[in-house]
Amino acid sequence: MKFTQKIAAVLLVASSSVSVHAAHAQKNGIQRTDLVQNDISAPGREVLQVRVDFLPGAVSIKHSHPGEEVAYVLKGTLEYQLDGGQTVTLKEGQSLFIPAGVAHLARNVGAGDASELATYIVEKGSTLVVPVK
Repeated sequence: MKFTQKIAAVLLVASSSVSVHAAHAQKNGIQRTDLVQNDISAPGREVLQVRVDFLPGAVSIKHSHPGEEVAYVLKGTLEYQLDGGQTVTLKEGQSLFIPAGVAHLARNVGAGDASELATYIVEKGSTLVVPVK
């Protein structure tokens, strides 16, 4: 009986942490889905591909990456604000190159949901998203 209670407690804790993670993703209105992560022929580099879904009005934190990013808008309208004051608005089917280390944020400025396909060529093993103040 005690073994069953321990298993139940472990399952309860595990499901609670999943719920907290889902609630956090819902709170800021942005959901990331990792699609591909693989080594490439350039030494010390890897490619990552991520789908990022934005609820209406959702905005990312200001951040940078340890490598290059190509953002392709799958759905909706996204505004990218890059350090240096450049603001770029992209609609479905448009893309943007973001150089390594350039701080930026993305905002859903359309009326509905928005999604992007982000492809990164980054330093292998590095933290993908580096918050910037």
